[in-house]
Amino acid sequence: MEQGQQEKRVLIVGLDPAVVDYGRMPVPGLTRESLTRALDAAEAELENMGHQVRMLYIDTGETAEAVVRQALERDRYDCIMIGAGVRVPSDHFLLFERLINVVHRHAAPTVRICFNTRPDDSVAAVLRWL
Repeated sequence: MEQGQQEKRVLIVGLDPAVVDYGRMPVPGLTRESLTRALDAAEAELENMGHQVRMLYIDTGETAEAVVRQALERDRYDCIMIGAGVRVPSDHFLLFERLINVVHRHAAPTVRICFNTRPDDSVAAVLRWL
């Protein structure tokens, strides 16, 4: 981290790799293993830059809102990224909408919200707003 920069707290919200329907994702050939590797790499890269990262894996709706709400009530974040797996499949539209409203209600007013388009551009999405 460059001198004078403060460590930023980042929350990355995404579907648990165990519940993803890989056939419906925008990345051809994406598997549980490749998704996990990409997410681990994004977390490590951001941490190597000096940021605190919390990976928050959610289900497709049963407890997702409560899990995100609890995370936001427990800690403050500078940037929240909501992954493409939550946003892209059309049947996740209401889940995405509910999560945006949870973030709107429970995150600090200064939080920045960003979105990736695929697992390997998560770092770029976060860095756009830090």
